[in-house]
Amino acid sequence: MRPIRIKLRVTMIVCVCHRVSDRDIAIAASSGCPSFEALQDDLRVATACGACRDCACAVFDESRVEGAGPRARGMVIVKPRMAA
Repeated sequence: MRPIRIKLRVTMIVCVCHRVSDRDIAIAASSGCPSFEALQDDLRVATACGACRDCACAVFDESRVEGAGPRARGMVIVKPRMAA
């Protein structure tokens, strides 16, 4: 049986204050979050110190354009194949 190689995108923490990752933002955006303000209400991103606001907005906008669920952002779930 051949090993399966998987290239996974590394998740980045965008908001350290509330431990929100770029993947969390992408999932919310692809699930229909209508605006950045709604994202802030849901995840509390960029509501404490505000240092992450520009990055969080960029990830949110990029994710909405891509329709970026985890799969669209380079993350893949792979099930091993059974030997025949």
